[in-house]
Amino acid sequence: MTRVKRGFIARKRRKNILTLTSGFRGTHSKLFRTANQQGMKALASSYRDRDNRKRNLRRLWIIRLNAAVRDNGISYNKLIQYLYTNKILLNRKILAQIAILDKLVLSTILKDI
Repeated sequence: MTRVKRGFIARKRRKNILTLTSGFRGTHSKLFRTANQQGMKALASSYRDRDNRKRNLRRLWIIRLNAAVRDNGISYNKLIQYLYTNKILLNRKILAQIAILDKLVLSTILKDI
């Protein structure tokens, strides 16, 4: 069987992986084998945590809304029920921003409850 020289292709593949892991600490960015493992782990974590970030942000908005609404004397559950029955199309993100930035606007939204 003839000898296959893979110098360029192998070097290019290794260089791409080391470029991906260039910001990692120590041997995780210098040695190919550990860099390859850590790069795969980092990509898996980023894929998984894209959904977790959305989940955590929604939880944060609900916590902020609940705190702001309880200052006005009602519960978060009553707020959401009021918004659905009156067909007010404000999502939790926008309501949480309103609750933080302008409490007067939030109280005007809540005065009919």
